[in-house]
Amino acid sequence: MSQLLTVAKPRRNTELLLIIVALGMSAMANALVNLNLGRNFDNDFYTQIAILGGLALVFHIVLRLKAKYADPVILPLVIALNGVGLAVIHRLDITSGDSAATRQWMWTSLAVVAAITVIWFLRDHRILRRYTYISLLISVVLLILPLVPGLSAGSVNGATVWISIGPFTFQPGEIAKITLAVFFAGYLSSNRDLILLAGKKIGPLQLPRTRDLAPMIVAWLASVGVLVFQRDLGSSILFFGLFMVMIYVATSRVSWILIGVGLIVVGGTAAYQIFPHVARRIDVWVNAFDPEYIGAAFGSFQVVEGLFGLANGGLFGTGLGQGTSDKLPVANSDMIIAVIGEELGLIGLFAILCLYALLVARGFRAALGTRDAFGKLLAVGLSFAVALQCFIIIGGVTRLIPLTGLTTPFLAAGGSSLLANWIIVALILKISDAARRPIDVSTADNSKPTNDQPLKEVPSP
Repeated sequence: MSQLLTVAKPRRNTELLLIIVALGMSAMANALVNLNLGRNFDNDFYTQIAILGGLALVFHIVLRLKAKYADPVILPLVIALNGVGLAVIHRLDITSGDSAATRQWMWTSLAVVAAITVIWFLRDHRILRRYTYISLLISVVLLILPLVPGLSAGSVNGATVWISIGPFTFQPGEIAKITLAVFFAGYLSSNRDLILLAGKKIGPLQLPRTRDLAPMIVAWLASVGVLVFQRDLGSSILFFGLFMVMIYVATSRVSWILIGVGLIVVGGTAAYQIFPHVARRIDVWVNAFDPEYIGAAFGSFQVVEGLFGLANGGLFGTGLGQGTSDKLPVANSDMIIAVIGEELGLIGLFAILCLYALLVARGFRAALGTRDAFGKLLAVGLSFAVALQCFIIIGGVTRLIPLTGLTTPFLAAGGSSLLANWIIVALILKISDAARRPIDVSTADNSKPTNDQPLKEVPSP
């Protein structure tokens, strides 16, 4: 009889129960929107609930078949966030006359199908390690696409980050954060020992060799390139921050953090001095309540109005549909957190932040549990990408940092973001399945904690 190193239960029934709760949250949010705005429960109300429920159920069944040991909490968390986001966008459409909710439903369906496809066909997450440098090449191509004549959708709100394919627009940089995470995880897991052992030691700091600095310089130049050519401050911060966290997790060396901070200071100072759009964002952030900046084009009106909306919400909020979002520019994307803060109050906004915190924590837990270095780094990188994206946009809305054009994951309107983040969820679920799946002690090589051999399920005795 084989002995098991760990005995984990699939917990799929727990997941199903949590999915029902998440769907109930979405249905309740939609119902409150209709009630507060005096609308009837029409066929669209029931159809949308059925679509989201059907997608969630199919995803759940696929996990039972292909990743039955995957974390049981991640999928319900994402469904809850996505469902609340759909309800809020629907509420904003009613007062603005827009059709963003219809597009969001379409992209949600496409994103969930893409995530299901990843779960179904990706047998083992370690297969991605074979494509380390191909992922880097794909990342470069994706970042260049918005600058290609004929594909570029031009400047949108000052940033050139979109491509146009027929009637659709897409932001390739959202997919690039996934391929960059794969490249960083593959490179660092393969070269970790060289990075750790080589280099000069100055006092308590172990400095890397010049050749080992190359990936950091490439990441830094890529971030600066996004900032210079695409004028996208948020993505620039996201890409470089992603690499900084992953290399620190791989090496635990403070010297890398110090070098990275130095590059950030140099790049940020130069960008402020050279590029007017960077200087304008900083000035608007610092002088947000100055009348000169409030009334200026691309000024601080959006941020200030969002802050007043948050203040108006108080502790319990005004109620879904009862806020002043008609005064708020791009309320369904950049400023959706301000809408939620006003209409659900501090308590509702805190609940949303708790959902994000739980999602990121479960991703880190998958990283801790998996037995290969590549999976650990990939799970950390993907989870941190979601966390950093939340921090950048929520920090901008609350004026903690300058506002950038990133979207709030799963909540805000934006098909590219939805597609990329659902794929991230699928990859984290595959890694968590490998982490929780029992292994046979009699055949496992315990001397190699980063064993990259295929994992085999062993039935419980």
